[in-house]
Amino acid sequence: MSVLPILMWPDPRLKEICAPIEEISPEVEVLAADMLETMYAAEGRGLAGPQVGAMLRIFVMDAGWKEGKPDPLVCINPMFQEIGEERATNTEGCLSIPGVTAEVSRPDQVQMVWTGLNGGRYVQSFSGFAAVCVQHELDHLDGVVTFDHLDADTRAALEAEYAQ
Repeated sequence: MSVLPILMWPDPRLKEICAPIEEISPEVEVLAADMLETMYAAEGRGLAGPQVGAMLRIFVMDAGWKEGKPDPLVCINPMFQEIGEERATNTEGCLSIPGVTAEVSRPDQVQMVWTGLNGGRYVQSFSGFAAVCVQHELDHLDGVVTFDHLDADTRAALEAEYAQ
């Protein structure tokens, strides 16, 4: 396993829509393992393919490891089946935009379907922080970053802060 370099905003690859993974090859398995190692090394809770230059629909996450409840998850070709109507605003950070946090409003609950490394299909409901995490990472697969959720003035202020 290797720690991969994380792309930093405004790398144009962070704005691209990622391609589906057609088969779970040994290369995909190595990528997933490297992404988990990279996420933990960077002290993050999620990491998406484009953040390490892999323009594929894959992300890894572990919403509970910092609280001593590790539960690593590899999500291949994820998509939402249901999105809750209740919204919550949370402070979000991003490994590709270090040092910047923003208040982002998102649905408080989502149901997601994805393929695991074993080729199995999984369906799970996520709420609270885990819901924020899966939405943030799936955003990356669609070329969306935290800044894209902000009003123009807030975005301009945070981008200026990040540029310094």
